[in-house]
Amino acid sequence: MSKSSVTQLSVMMFIILGAISALTPLAIDMYLPAMPAIADDFGVAAGDVQITLTIYTLGFALGQLFYGPLSDSIGRRPVLLGGVALFLVGAIGCAFSHSVEALIWVRMAQGFAGAAAAVVIQAVVRDLYESEDFARTMSFITLVMTVAPLAAPMIGGHISVWAGWRAVFALLAIFAAIMLVTIYFRIPETLDDKNKQPFHLRNSLRNFQVLLNNPQALGYIMCGAFSFSGMFVFLTAGSFVYIDYFGVEPQNFGYLFALNIVTMIFFTTLNGRVVKRFGSRNMLLFGLSIQLIAGIGLFLCWVFDLGLIAIVPCVMLYVGTISTVGSNSMALLLNQYPNMAGTTSSLAGTLRFGLGSIMGFIVAQLPGDQSWPMLIMMGACSIAAFLMFKIFGERNREKLR
Repeated sequence: MSKSSVTQLSVMMFIILGAISALTPLAIDMYLPAMPAIADDFGVAAGDVQITLTIYTLGFALGQLFYGPLSDSIGRRPVLLGGVALFLVGAIGCAFSHSVEALIWVRMAQGFAGAAAAVVIQAVVRDLYESEDFARTMSFITLVMTVAPLAAPMIGGHISVWAGWRAVFALLAIFAAIMLVTIYFRIPETLDDKNKQPFHLRNSLRNFQVLLNNPQALGYIMCGAFSFSGMFVFLTAGSFVYIDYFGVEPQNFGYLFALNIVTMIFFTTLNGRVVKRFGSRNMLLFGLSIQLIAGIGLFLCWVFDLGLIAIVPCVMLYVGTISTVGSNSMALLLNQYPNMAGTTSSLAGTLRFGLGSIMGFIVAQLPGDQSWPMLIMMGACSIAAFLMFKIFGERNREKLR
């Protein structure tokens, strides 16, 4: 399919790719309000259930190392179909898990499968668009995708109260089945045969080394990784902080979570409208600066014990700019390596989710009945993200726009 004919499908593609991108946000966000209930059901500590989230991202990170080079070799469509099919099996397995240990292992497999969608979708967009057009397109796809995390915690909270936490994963399986059928009938192959690269482990490792040896590319990757890690710290500990520490009702947690997504919609829309005017570099710096302010604010919330009323706005700003940071850092990165978009996306995703799983594991080992682990860790991630961009990403700045 030619680039022009695919571009004509842009509106439908935005919707479909955004819906497919929602698989992992749904897999993470929809069961957040149910995490305390899972802990009670299995008779385990909060940290044991938090590991199910951390292990999902670990599987997600490892999967991207595999799916990226594979999609550059055999094409985007077969990798996407296979990954979503395995994700569906994982969701069914989660619904039938009868111990936290079983849930942990199934979640890891589900995360590995879910990585296919994340890698392939970014590669598909890079096949069709370049530079600021990539950032703009990813912003609108993200805008479609944000409907999922906006509704997911509210849906998950009510379902877990009405039908139990297993019903949350049953609903996730139904959504994955719908996406599998949609991919089969509506997603074309976007990788030209002439651009396919033979799949060799040695070549993949060499390409990874090329990326890691480029300080500027490493800066883009790591600023996005630390930015995401701060959000993942909230995803890991936020439900316990809000519900157990501050006494928010599980069915109301989703409404507070929705404030983050509303903020993300605002910043994502803003980015999509102005990125071609100001450039990806400036929009990335804008997003990182907002996150830095939010991170420092969260630290001050802990120091001065400002309570939930001060924490919520800071979390909103931090989570709200995740898309701005992610889409623009990837636009700058992929613009340097257009001929190995899948491999580049996979390495960036692996480091992003790998670091996120490490941060999530650390916060899961800290006291779960206190707010300070989440607040301090998010603040530290915002500082690290900003420094990664300023120290490494700003090299060869004259080439940035």
